[in-house]
Amino acid sequence: MSDQAVLHVKGRVLVGPDDDSVRDELWVVGGRISYERPAGARDVRTVEGWALPGLVDAHCHVGLDAHGPVPDDVSEKQALTDREAGTLLIRDAGSPSDTRWIDDREDLPKIIRAGRHIARTRRYIRNYAHEIEPADLVAYVAREARRGDGWVKLVGDWIDRDLGDLSACWPREAAEAAIAEAHRLGARVTAHCFAEDSLRDLVEAGIDCIEHATGLTEDLIPLFAERGVAIVPTLVNIATFPTLAAGGEARFPRWSAHMRRLHERRYDTVRAAHDAGIPVYVGTDAGGSLPHGLVAGEVAELVKAGIPPLRALSATAWGARSWLGRPGLDEGAPADLVVYEEDPRADVRVLAGPRRVVLNGRIVG
Repeated sequence: MSDQAVLHVKGRVLVGPDDDSVRDELWVVGGRISYERPAGARDVRTVEGWALPGLVDAHCHVGLDAHGPVPDDVSEKQALTDREAGTLLIRDAGSPSDTRWIDDREDLPKIIRAGRHIARTRRYIRNYAHEIEPADLVAYVAREARRGDGWVKLVGDWIDRDLGDLSACWPREAAEAAIAEAHRLGARVTAHCFAEDSLRDLVEAGIDCIEHATGLTEDLIPLFAERGVAIVPTLVNIATFPTLAAGGEARFPRWSAHMRRLHERRYDTVRAAHDAGIPVYVGTDAGGSLPHGLVAGEVAELVKAGIPPLRALSATAWGARSWLGRPGLDEGAPADLVVYEEDPRADVRVLAGPRRVVLNGRIVG
């Protein structure tokens, strides 16, 4: 489409999750959404179907693979793969690569960065994180808060090789000071947490979100709900736990058994969190060992865990965008949307096959 072209999206425009917020059509003029037919519109292209706001992957890693940072051309392929799946907004939950150049590309998804992971020394995947000791945590959190887009990512727990199992990385006092500093600088804080023992300290220290949250237990759920701490379960990643456990069983049998238990109760954990009112959002953990473009699979996993389909859909659409402070299909908003042949509210599996992907008002897929 030319810069002067007008896009007409007609059928059912899902401005929100309820029937009351469904419109029959929208127009895209100058890359932005309008619900008024533009006067004298020429060169109009029409797309028909069920339109959703561009999907959100709230835990993704552009610029990262299993070994660490990747070249820009690989980052581009990662972002394009996400775009083709309908993911047009990414919260990049930690990357050692500088991907700011993507912001200048109108054909690539928008990214909200959390800076680089901050981990305890020798307590995370090699080449991923700043590896530091607790005395330096506040300074590194301040640094990444200034580099990111309103988020900071901690590694809350990881395997302790001396213990032979997962354990918390940060003393309570260090976490409290670091989270307070991030908040002072206007950033929210999230943390990678597989196990149970880091969660209470982090939540009581004021953390905003927990990634994976497989260690969430019945006694901790009310605390999360009371504090409004969100979780991003990344169930497509948790599915790899049995393989990881098998690979480490000979050396770390206690850790392997723990990982299997966390995997076995994963659906119960997510369902209990949702039922208690804990905000749950879609994230795939793509970019480490997982491929990109898995957002539809993660939504389906949330439904399998027992989250109602409309809630699971909101966790990658209206609700996720609101949580991240980005617009949906609002008047005047950038035209980032995905069009499907059928109603994704009726069957979330529809998300796996976008008919059209529109980014910044241009059809890109």
